[in-house]
Amino acid sequence: MDANTPAPAVRASDLRKRFNGTNAVDGASFEVEEGAILALLGPSGCGKTTALRLVAGFETPDAGSIEVGGKVVAGRGRWTPPERRRVGMVFQDYALFPHMTVRRNVAFGLGGARSRLPWGAGRLGDTRQARRVDEALELVGLSHAGDKMPHELSGGEQQRVALARALAPNPPAALLDEPFSNLDAALRVRVRSEVRDILREAGCAAIWVTHDQEEAFLLADRVGVMLAGRVQQIGPPGEVYATPRTLEVAAFLGDANIVDGEADGAFVTTALGRLPTRSPANGRVKVVVRPETIRVEPKEAGLTPAYVAAREFYGHHQVVLLDGPGGKRLRARMGPAVPIIPGEDVSIAVIGTVSVFPCD
Repeated sequence: MDANTPAPAVRASDLRKRFNGTNAVDGASFEVEEGAILALLGPSGCGKTTALRLVAGFETPDAGSIEVGGKVVAGRGRWTPPERRRVGMVFQDYALFPHMTVRRNVAFGLGGARSRLPWGAGRLGDTRQARRVDEALELVGLSHAGDKMPHELSGGEQQRVALARALAPNPPAALLDEPFSNLDAALRVRVRSEVRDILREAGCAAIWVTHDQEEAFLLADRVGVMLAGRVQQIGPPGEVYATPRTLEVAAFLGDANIVDGEADGAFVTTALGRLPTRSPANGRVKVVVRPETIRVEPKEAGLTPAYVAAREFYGHHQVVLLDGPGGKRLRARMGPAVPIIPGEDVSIAVIGTVSVFPCD
Protein backbone atom coordinates (compact mmCIF):
# COMPACT_ATOMS: atom_id res chain seq x y z
CA MET A 1 0.00 0.00 0.00
CA ASP A 2 1.25 3.51 -0.87
CA ALA A 3 2.41 5.52 2.15
CA ASN A 4 -0.05 8.30 1.24
CA THR A 5 -3.02 5.94 0.94
CA PRO A 6 -5.25 5.97 4.04
CA ALA A 7 -5.38 2.68 5.91
CA PRO A 8 -8.64 0.73 5.51
CA ALA A 9 -11.16 1.06 8.32
CA VAL A 10 -10.78 -2.70 8.86
CA ARG A 11 -8.29 -5.13 7.38
CA ALA A 12 -8.27 -8.88 8.10
CA SER A 13 -5.33 -10.91 6.83
CA ASP A 14 -5.23 -14.71 6.56
CA LEU A 15 -7.58 -15.27 9.52
CA ARG A 16 -7.85 -18.82 10.83
CA LYS A 17 -10.07 -20.25 13.53
CA ARG A 18 -10.80 -23.87 14.47
CA PHE A 19 -13.53 -25.25 16.74
CA ASN A 20 -13.22 -28.84 17.94
CA GLY A 21 -10.82 -29.68 15.14
CA THR A 22 -12.97 -28.16 12.39
CA ASN A 23 -11.87 -25.14 10.36
CA ALA A 24 -14.51 -22.43 10.76
CA VAL A 25 -12.34 -19.74 9.15
CA ASP A 26 -9.55 -21.03 6.95
CA GLY A 27 -7.31 -18.22 5.70
CA ALA A 28 -9.91 -15.48 5.14
CA SER A 29 -8.68 -12.05 4.05
CA PHE A 30 -10.77 -8.93 3.42
CA GLU A 31 -10.80 -5.20 4.03
CA VAL A 32 -13.24 -2.30 3.92
CA GLU A 33 -12.38 1.32 3.17
CA GLU A 34 -13.52 4.29 5.22
CA GLY A 35 -17.20 5.03 4.59
CA ALA A 36 -17.71 1.93 2.42
CA ILE A 37 -19.92 -1.13 2.93
CA LEU A 38 -18.55 -4.64 2.50
CA ALA A 39 -20.94 -7.58 2.44
CA LEU A 40 -19.58 -10.96 3.48
CA LEU A 41 -21.93 -13.22 1.56
CA GLY A 42 -22.10 -16.97 1.94
CA PRO A 43 -24.25 -19.96 2.90
CA SER A 44 -24.82 -21.12 6.46
CA GLY A 45 -21.71 -22.65 7.97
CA CYS A 46 -19.25 -20.91 5.65
CA GLY A 47 -17.55 -19.03 8.52
CA LYS A 48 -18.81 -15.50 7.84
CA THR A 49 -20.24 -14.90 11.33
CA THR A 50 -17.11 -16.33 12.94
CA ALA A 51 -15.01 -13.95 10.82
CA LEU A 52 -17.15 -11.04 12.05
CA ARG A 53 -16.76 -12.15 15.67
CA LEU A 54 -12.99 -12.31 15.19
CA VAL A 55 -13.01 -8.69 14.00
CA ALA A 56 -15.21 -7.68 16.95
CA GLY A 57 -12.91 -9.43 19.41
CA PHE A 58 -15.49 -11.95 20.64
CA GLU A 59 -13.26 -14.76 19.35
CA THR A 60 -9.47 -15.03 19.29
CA PRO A 61 -7.90 -15.98 15.94
CA ASP A 62 -5.62 -19.01 15.82
CA ALA A 63 -3.59 -17.24 13.14
CA GLY A 64 -3.69 -14.10 11.03
CA SER A 65 -4.09 -10.46 11.98
CA ILE A 66 -6.77 -7.78 12.24
CA GLU A 67 -6.31 -4.01 11.92
CA VAL A 68 -8.87 -1.37 12.83
CA GLY A 69 -8.14 2.18 11.75
CA GLY A 70 -4.58 1.21 10.84
CA LYS A 71 -3.81 -0.27 14.28
CA VAL A 72 -3.27 -3.97 14.88
CA VAL A 73 -5.87 -5.26 17.35
CA ALA A 74 -5.24 -9.00 16.97
CA GLY A 75 -2.27 -11.01 15.77
CA ARG A 76 1.42 -10.14 15.45
CA GLY A 77 1.73 -10.58 19.20
CA ARG A 78 -1.02 -8.08 20.02
CA TRP A 79 -4.51 -8.37 21.46
CA THR A 80 -7.01 -5.59 22.07
CA PRO A 81 -10.20 -6.50 23.98
CA PRO A 82 -13.57 -5.88 22.28
CA GLU A 83 -14.45 -2.76 24.29
CA ARG A 84 -11.28 -1.01 23.14
CA ARG A 85 -11.48 -1.83 19.43
CA ARG A 86 -13.83 1.02 18.55
CA VAL A 87 -16.10 -1.07 16.35
CA GLY A 88 -19.87 -0.98 16.71
CA MET A 89 -21.78 -4.26 16.66
CA VAL A 90 -25.36 -4.84 15.52
CA PHE A 91 -26.50 -8.33 16.48
CA GLN A 92 -28.97 -10.56 14.69
CA ASP A 93 -31.43 -10.40 17.59
CA TYR A 94 -30.71 -6.68 18.32
CA ALA A 95 -29.60 -7.52 21.92
CA LEU A 96 -31.47 -4.57 23.42
CA PHE A 97 -31.89 -4.46 27.19
CA PRO A 98 -35.64 -4.92 27.78
CA HIS A 99 -35.58 -3.15 31.17
CA MET A 100 -33.89 0.01 29.79
CA THR A 101 -35.38 2.85 27.81
CA VAL A 102 -34.28 3.48 24.24
CA ARG A 103 -32.09 6.34 25.47
CA ARG A 104 -30.31 4.17 28.02
CA ASN A 105 -29.83 1.38 25.51
CA VAL A 106 -28.06 3.81 23.18
CA ALA A 107 -26.06 5.21 26.09
CA PHE A 108 -24.74 1.74 26.78
CA GLY A 109 -22.61 2.11 23.66
CA LEU A 110 -20.96 5.11 25.34
CA GLY A 111 -20.49 3.35 28.67
CA GLY A 112 -23.43 5.33 30.03
CA ALA A 113 -25.77 2.56 31.06
CA ARG A 114 -24.30 2.59 34.57
CA SER A 115 -24.64 6.33 35.09
CA ARG A 116 -27.58 7.76 36.98
CA LEU A 117 -30.41 9.44 35.11
CA PRO A 118 -31.78 12.00 34.39
CA TRP A 119 -29.17 13.14 31.93
CA GLY A 120 -27.24 16.35 32.36
CA ALA A 121 -27.22 16.36 36.13
CA GLY A 122 -24.45 18.93 36.25
CA ARG A 123 -21.47 16.77 35.29
CA LEU A 124 -19.73 17.64 32.00
CA GLY A 125 -19.44 13.96 31.04
CA ASP A 126 -23.18 13.42 31.38
CA THR A 127 -23.94 16.50 29.27
CA ARG A 128 -21.65 15.39 26.45
CA GLN A 129 -22.99 11.88 26.67
CA ALA A 130 -26.60 13.06 26.52
CA ARG A 131 -25.80 15.19 23.47
CA ARG A 132 -24.23 12.26 21.65
CA VAL A 133 -27.18 9.99 22.49
CA ASP A 134 -29.55 12.61 21.07
CA GLU A 135 -27.41 12.89 17.93
CA ALA A 136 -27.42 9.11 17.45
CA LEU A 137 -31.20 8.90 17.88
CA GLU A 138 -31.70 11.76 15.44
CA LEU A 139 -29.43 10.02 12.92
CA VAL A 140 -31.66 6.94 12.92
CA GLY A 141 -34.91 8.93 13.00
CA LEU A 142 -35.94 8.04 16.54
CA SER A 143 -35.59 11.35 18.39
CA HIS A 144 -39.19 10.95 19.58
CA ALA A 145 -38.65 7.50 21.06
CA GLY A 146 -35.95 8.10 23.66
CA ASP A 147 -38.19 7.43 26.65
CA LYS A 148 -39.92 4.35 25.22
CA MET A 149 -39.13 0.78 26.17
CA PRO A 150 -37.94 -1.66 23.47
CA HIS A 151 -41.18 -3.69 23.57
CA GLU A 152 -43.10 -0.55 22.58
CA LEU A 153 -41.24 -0.37 19.25
CA SER A 154 -41.70 -2.22 16.01
CA GLY A 155 -39.06 -4.66 14.81
CA GLY A 156 -37.69 -2.09 12.37
CA GLU A 157 -37.48 0.55 15.09
CA GLN A 158 -35.69 -1.85 17.42
CA GLN A 159 -33.18 -2.51 14.66
CA ARG A 160 -32.55 1.23 14.34
CA VAL A 161 -32.03 1.52 18.11
CA ALA A 162 -29.39 -1.21 17.88
CA LEU A 163 -27.75 0.71 15.04
CA ALA A 164 -27.85 3.97 17.03
CA ARG A 165 -26.13 2.22 19.93
CA ALA A 166 -23.43 0.91 17.59
CA LEU A 167 -22.86 4.33 15.98
CA ALA A 168 -23.04 6.44 19.16
CA PRO A 169 -19.27 6.27 19.89
CA ASN A 170 -18.42 7.37 16.30
CA PRO A 171 -16.59 4.11 15.52
CA PRO A 172 -14.49 3.78 12.35
CA ALA A 173 -16.51 0.67 11.47
CA ALA A 174 -19.78 -1.05 12.29
CA LEU A 175 -20.29 -4.81 12.13
CA LEU A 176 -23.74 -6.14 11.25
CA ASP A 177 -24.54 -9.84 11.65
CA GLU A 178 -27.59 -10.87 9.57
CA PRO A 179 -29.33 -7.74 10.87
CA PHE A 180 -32.69 -8.26 9.14
CA SER A 181 -33.27 -11.99 9.53
CA ASN A 182 -35.97 -11.44 12.18
CA LEU A 183 -38.03 -9.04 10.06
CA ASP A 184 -40.80 -9.99 7.64
CA ALA A 185 -40.07 -9.64 3.93
CA ALA A 186 -41.81 -6.29 3.32
CA LEU A 187 -40.29 -4.63 6.40
CA ARG A 188 -36.87 -6.06 5.57
CA VAL A 189 -36.87 -4.36 2.16
CA ARG A 190 -37.69 -0.98 3.69
CA VAL A 191 -35.43 -1.17 6.75
CA ARG A 192 -32.31 -2.32 4.91
CA SER A 193 -32.48 0.74 2.65
CA GLU A 194 -32.90 2.94 5.73
CA VAL A 195 -29.90 1.35 7.42
CA ARG A 196 -27.76 1.78 4.30
CA ASP A 197 -28.67 5.47 4.15
CA ILE A 198 -27.92 5.90 7.88
CA LEU A 199 -24.47 4.34 7.45
CA ARG A 200 -23.80 6.60 4.47
CA GLU A 201 -24.82 9.71 6.40
CA ALA A 202 -22.69 8.67 9.37
CA GLY A 203 -19.69 8.10 7.09
CA CYS A 204 -19.12 4.82 8.91
CA ALA A 205 -17.54 1.82 7.22
CA ALA A 206 -19.52 -1.38 7.64
CA ILE A 207 -19.02 -5.11 7.31
CA TRP A 208 -22.35 -6.71 6.65
CA VAL A 209 -22.75 -10.48 7.06
CA THR A 210 -25.61 -12.03 5.10
CA HIS A 211 -26.69 -15.14 3.22
CA ASP A 212 -29.16 -13.06 1.16
CA GLN A 213 -27.66 -12.38 -2.27
CA GLU A 214 -30.20 -9.72 -3.18
CA GLU A 215 -29.42 -7.87 0.04
CA ALA A 216 -25.66 -8.04 -0.56
CA PHE A 217 -25.90 -6.83 -4.15
CA LEU A 218 -28.29 -4.01 -3.24
CA LEU A 219 -26.49 -2.61 -0.21
CA ALA A 220 -22.76 -3.21 -0.59
CA ASP A 221 -20.03 -1.32 -2.40
CA ARG A 222 -18.07 -4.57 -2.50
CA VAL A 223 -19.15 -8.17 -1.99
CA GLY A 224 -16.90 -10.86 -0.58
CA VAL A 225 -18.16 -14.35 -1.41
CA MET A 226 -17.22 -16.65 1.46
CA LEU A 227 -17.21 -20.42 0.97
CA ALA A 228 -15.63 -23.07 3.20
CA GLY A 229 -13.98 -20.54 5.50
CA ARG A 230 -12.32 -18.47 2.78
CA VAL A 231 -13.22 -15.31 0.91
CA GLN A 232 -13.14 -16.81 -2.58
CA GLN A 233 -13.71 -13.55 -4.45
CA ILE A 234 -14.21 -9.92 -3.54
CA GLY A 235 -15.18 -6.96 -5.69
CA PRO A 236 -18.06 -4.72 -6.83
CA PRO A 237 -21.38 -6.61 -6.94
CA GLY A 238 -21.76 -6.44 -10.72
CA GLU A 239 -18.21 -7.64 -11.29
CA VAL A 240 -18.49 -10.57 -8.88
CA TYR A 241 -21.76 -11.71 -10.45
CA ALA A 242 -20.72 -11.24 -14.09
CA THR A 243 -17.17 -12.57 -13.84
CA PRO A 244 -17.01 -15.22 -11.11
CA ARG A 245 -13.48 -16.41 -10.43
CA THR A 246 -14.36 -20.05 -9.75
CA LEU A 247 -17.13 -22.45 -10.68
CA GLU A 248 -18.12 -22.64 -6.99
CA VAL A 249 -18.63 -18.87 -6.83
CA ALA A 250 -20.58 -18.92 -10.09
CA ALA A 251 -22.82 -21.73 -8.85
CA PHE A 252 -23.48 -19.99 -5.53
CA LEU A 253 -24.37 -16.58 -6.97
CA GLY A 254 -27.88 -16.60 -8.34
CA ASP A 255 -29.18 -19.33 -10.60
CA ALA A 256 -26.57 -21.02 -12.75
CA ASN A 257 -27.17 -23.48 -15.58
CA ILE A 258 -23.95 -25.50 -15.84
CA VAL A 259 -23.37 -27.35 -19.10
CA ASP A 260 -20.42 -29.14 -20.65
CA GLY A 261 -18.47 -27.58 -23.46
CA GLU A 262 -15.35 -27.70 -25.61
CA ALA A 263 -13.52 -24.39 -25.73
CA ASP A 264 -11.27 -23.18 -28.52
CA GLY A 265 -10.09 -19.71 -27.65
CA ALA A 266 -12.83 -17.09 -27.57
CA PHE A 267 -15.70 -19.54 -28.18
CA VAL A 268 -17.10 -22.70 -26.61
CA THR A 269 -19.20 -25.34 -28.31
CA THR A 270 -22.10 -26.64 -26.21
CA ALA A 271 -25.44 -28.38 -26.66
CA LEU A 272 -26.93 -24.87 -26.58
CA GLY A 273 -24.82 -23.72 -29.51
CA ARG A 274 -21.46 -22.09 -30.10
CA LEU A 275 -21.14 -19.32 -27.52
CA PRO A 276 -18.65 -16.47 -26.99
CA THR A 277 -16.66 -16.68 -23.73
CA ARG A 278 -15.73 -13.90 -21.33
CA SER A 279 -12.12 -15.09 -21.28
CA PRO A 280 -10.13 -17.34 -23.65
CA ALA A 281 -10.01 -21.05 -22.84
CA ASN A 282 -9.19 -24.34 -24.50
CA GLY A 283 -10.25 -27.94 -24.00
CA ARG A 284 -13.06 -29.46 -21.94
CA VAL A 285 -14.80 -26.91 -19.73
CA LYS A 286 -17.84 -26.30 -17.60
CA VAL A 287 -19.97 -23.47 -18.94
CA VAL A 288 -22.11 -21.20 -16.73
CA VAL A 289 -25.24 -19.93 -18.47
CA ARG A 290 -27.29 -17.50 -16.42
CA PRO A 291 -31.11 -17.88 -16.62
CA GLU A 292 -31.56 -14.28 -17.74
CA THR A 293 -29.37 -14.92 -20.80
CA ILE A 294 -31.62 -17.69 -22.15
CA ARG A 295 -34.15 -16.38 -24.66
CA VAL A 296 -37.25 -18.49 -25.27
CA GLU A 297 -38.78 -18.28 -28.75
CA PRO A 298 -41.59 -20.05 -30.62
CA LYS A 299 -40.42 -23.33 -32.10
CA GLU A 300 -38.33 -22.67 -35.17
CA ALA A 301 -36.16 -24.91 -37.35
CA GLY A 302 -32.44 -24.27 -36.98
CA LEU A 303 -32.62 -23.12 -33.35
CA THR A 304 -31.96 -25.21 -30.24
CA PRO A 305 -35.13 -27.14 -29.34
CA ALA A 306 -36.49 -27.31 -25.79
CA TYR A 307 -39.61 -28.39 -23.95
CA VAL A 308 -41.39 -26.24 -21.34
CA ALA A 309 -41.61 -28.49 -18.28
CA ALA A 310 -42.98 -25.96 -15.77
CA ARG A 311 -43.32 -22.28 -14.97
CA GLU A 312 -42.67 -20.48 -11.68
CA PHE A 313 -44.44 -17.10 -11.36
CA TYR A 314 -42.98 -14.58 -8.89
CA GLY A 315 -45.01 -11.47 -9.75
CA HIS A 316 -42.23 -9.22 -11.03
CA HIS A 317 -40.66 -12.05 -13.05
CA GLN A 318 -41.11 -15.69 -14.00
CA VAL A 319 -38.74 -18.64 -14.20
CA VAL A 320 -39.35 -21.20 -16.92
CA LEU A 321 -38.07 -24.75 -16.41
CA LEU A 322 -36.94 -26.21 -19.72
CA ASP A 323 -35.83 -29.64 -20.84
CA GLY A 324 -33.07 -28.89 -23.31
CA PRO A 325 -30.98 -31.13 -25.57
CA GLY A 326 -30.26 -34.50 -23.98
CA GLY A 327 -32.90 -33.85 -21.34
CA LYS A 328 -30.73 -31.25 -19.59
CA ARG A 329 -32.89 -29.24 -17.18
CA LEU A 330 -32.45 -25.50 -17.68
CA ARG A 331 -33.84 -22.41 -15.96
CA ALA A 332 -34.72 -19.26 -17.92
CA ARG A 333 -35.76 -15.98 -16.29
CA MET A 334 -37.91 -13.40 -18.03
CA GLY A 335 -40.55 -10.75 -17.48
CA PRO A 336 -44.00 -11.70 -16.14
CA ALA A 337 -45.89 -10.76 -19.31
CA VAL A 338 -44.10 -13.16 -21.67
CA PRO A 339 -46.67 -15.85 -22.62
CA ILE A 340 -45.24 -19.26 -21.72
CA ILE A 341 -47.35 -22.40 -21.59
CA PRO A 342 -46.07 -25.56 -19.86
CA GLY A 343 -46.12 -28.53 -22.19
CA GLU A 344 -45.24 -26.68 -25.39
CA ASP A 345 -42.19 -27.13 -27.59
CA VAL A 346 -40.07 -24.00 -28.01
CA SER A 347 -36.70 -22.87 -29.26
CA ILE A 348 -34.01 -21.32 -27.10
CA ALA A 349 -30.94 -19.18 -27.66
CA VAL A 350 -28.23 -17.83 -25.36
CA ILE A 351 -27.47 -14.13 -25.58
CA GLY A 352 -24.21 -12.48 -24.49
CA THR A 353 -21.02 -14.12 -23.25
CA VAL A 354 -20.60 -17.03 -20.85
CA SER A 355 -18.10 -17.90 -18.12
CA VAL A 356 -16.10 -21.09 -18.60
CA PHE A 357 -14.00 -23.11 -16.14
CA PRO A 358 -11.64 -26.05 -16.75
CA CYS A 359 -13.19 -29.40 -15.92
CA ASP A 360 -10.42 -30.18 -13.43
